[in-house]
Amino acid sequence: MSSVRQQKIEAAIQGELGVLLQKLSPEICLGAMVSVTVVRISTDLSVARCYLSVYAHPSPTEVLKSIQINQGKIRGQIGIRLKNLRKIPSLSFFIDDSLEYASKIEELLKK
Repeated sequence: MSSVRQQKIEAAIQGELGVLLQKLSPEICLGAMVSVTVVRISTDLSVARCYLSVYAHPSPTEVLKSIQINQGKIRGQIGIRLKNLRKIPSLSFFIDDSLEYASKIEELLKK
């Protein structure tokens, strides 16, 4: 169960990360549309796990690798935008496969 402070920081990071990935889409996201679905932050506020959905690209893993390579640049831009945070958490990125999982469950239920 996350605290109110954690939830506020998660929402702030999710919003800024979404805007940043949209702005830097041609160079970091390889032209793909990337949506930040969930951000979860650790209790000590040092690590943020960011789950991304990748659209309009044949290989989402390539986009994820590109984002992970540019992780320092993204964290720096988030730090500039969120000046009220004393320490910006390190960001780790993952592909969110919840939509695929839900469609798979739905398909199994139809059988």
